[in-house]
Amino acid sequence: MENESLDPKLLRVFTPFDGFKKENLAALARKTSLKELPPGRTLFREGDTDKRTFYLVSGDVELLMGSKVVGTVRGSSLEARNPLVPGLPRRFTARAASALEYLAIDSDLLDVLLTWDQTGTYEVSELNSSEQVSGDDWMTTLLQTKAFHRIPSSNLQMIFMRMQRVAYRAAETIIKQGDEGDFFYVTVAGRCLVTRETPLNREGIKLAELGPGDTFGEEALISEAKRNATVSAVTDVVLMRLNKSDFSTLLNEPMQHRVAYDEANSMVTAGQAHWLDVRLPSEFDTWHLPGAINVPLYFLRLKLKQLDPKLRYIVVCDTGRRSSAGSFILNERGFESLVLTGGLTVAELARHS
Repeated sequence: MENESLDPKLLRVFTPFDGFKKENLAALARKTSLKELPPGRTLFREGDTDKRTFYLVSGDVELLMGSKVVGTVRGSSLEARNPLVPGLPRRFTARAASALEYLAIDSDLLDVLLTWDQTGTYEVSELNSSEQVSGDDWMTTLLQTKAFHRIPSSNLQMIFMRMQRVAYRAAETIIKQGDEGDFFYVTVAGRCLVTRETPLNREGIKLAELGPGDTFGEEALISEAKRNATVSAVTDVVLMRLNKSDFSTLLNEPMQHRVAYDEANSMVTAGQAHWLDVRLPSEFDTWHLPGAINVPLYFLRLKLKQLDPKLRYIVVCDTGRRSSAGSFILNERGFESLVLTGGLTVAELARHS
């Protein structure tokens, strides 16, 4: 059984949460649940490398080395205030000697939140909107994504410190298709609509609806092209934005991983990766790599559910610009992706050399 809502006071009992700022503790509580384990069941095993940090709330845990019990930790004891067998790989097996209540927190998320709590000075209360959407939800949503775990802690601090707060009324246009790209946006409160105008549909095709924690605007910044879609406010919205220069150096570069054609082709041949072509269907139909999947860049957000998050994708386009933007979108949403260095132009030369 898991409780959906965790009282922040419960976290305050444990180290290092006893020193957390109130708003950061509340944010962590919303991402954490109280779990139960019956007697005789194993919490984790000696040698495990799973990146989770465990705290014992109640009950008794036996610590075993091999089959020998070498210690016991009791809930509410001074020892239980600290993480249970910290460090990887695990030095002991933890087995429930009685019914347990415990917390299991993603270690990477915990590390990022610790860094933010100790270095961040932005007043979260300033982000609260009239809709009473908690202003730190967008922050914790971004921090817990796998992509943000790749970013150095010093970069995270600078990203949040350099973001600017902007607000738009319902029906206002935030970015317009065809304009130059200047900012990367994170939705704090409210909802936005992403549409793309085509020769056959001047009113625009709906590509996505965005809510708190969702991002947009990266494609034009990465590919150095004009905006490929219009984003408008469905309700009154509050956004945080990061300028193009800061986005490039602090956020985009650490999240990009590139691979040369020979290595990429070997990975695909071995079944370790799949080609993902983000060019237009007409370009794809003219020529594409064998076995490639085609999802045009401007449809990528809409088609994410059709992609398997367990697979690794090598994103391709003709030059590498659109594929860089596509890879950013995938990585930001927890996929593992690489960018083909030099794009298909280089790949074509390599294939015939």
